[in-house]
Amino acid sequence: MALDQFEHAISQVAPLAEQVCLHLMGEPLAHPNLEGILNICQKYNCPVQLTTNGLLLTRHTDLILNTKCIRQVNISAQSYMDNFPNKDFTTYLEKIYLFIDTAFNEREDMYLNIRLWNIEETHSDQNEPIFQFLEEKLDVEINRKLELGKIKSKKLKHKLYLHFDSRFDWPRLELPFQSKTGRCNGLIDHLAIHADGTVVPCCLDDQKIINLGNINSSHLEDIINSPRATAIANGFRNNQLVEDLCQRCSYINRFKK
Repeated sequence: MALDQFEHAISQVAPLAEQVCLHLMGEPLAHPNLEGILNICQKYNCPVQLTTNGLLLTRHTDLILNTKCIRQVNISAQSYMDNFPNKDFTTYLEKIYLFIDTAFNEREDMYLNIRLWNIEETHSDQNEPIFQFLEEKLDVEINRKLELGKIKSKKLKHKLYLHFDSRFDWPRLELPFQSKTGRCNGLIDHLAIHADGTVVPCCLDDQKIINLGNINSSHLEDIINSPRATAIANGFRNNQLVEDLCQRCSYINRFKK
């Protein structure tokens, strides 16, 4: 998304949103206009939640910590293990810790989450190296007991947390039917905007299957108040899944917990 298009989007989002999450389909720190994007968020007083795989954190440490609108940084540590299973994990963790340690000293107000969204139904010790690394660096003891209910975070130090969740499948129309009943927070407290301006109910709709409209041709308020968007939101409020994609989305099952 070009900077002028991003500003067009933010100008519509800012009056409606409590925060902007930069993470939909892609690594935000790899964007060639990252500084310009953050400047626009700052211009419109939009608090930012940044989600990254962490590979480029040390390159952009100064920019991130000096951009006051960034309130939270989520580091998806499980993505490194999934994508680079044969690479040295300790080197990756050292870079993450360097950023965290700098943030402790320069941005006491910033929340930091290390995401481990790789929890399996059966017990697994795949995250044990991370626990041991953090315990040594931070001089803390991490309780290994996990509960994937409403409370999924463990506070480590200051505003640094481990955030746990189970794996999920990206929703697809070809996946098995799940149910016509259920709820989700899509269009209740969030929505997603793709790089081409397409608005969808949530960030899991990476293929833009539930295309609600485009902010380059329609105003965002008109899109979220459209009959289709209203039907989806009212359905979630009444425990009804009105869209075929939602009826095949296994992620929704976690809201039953």
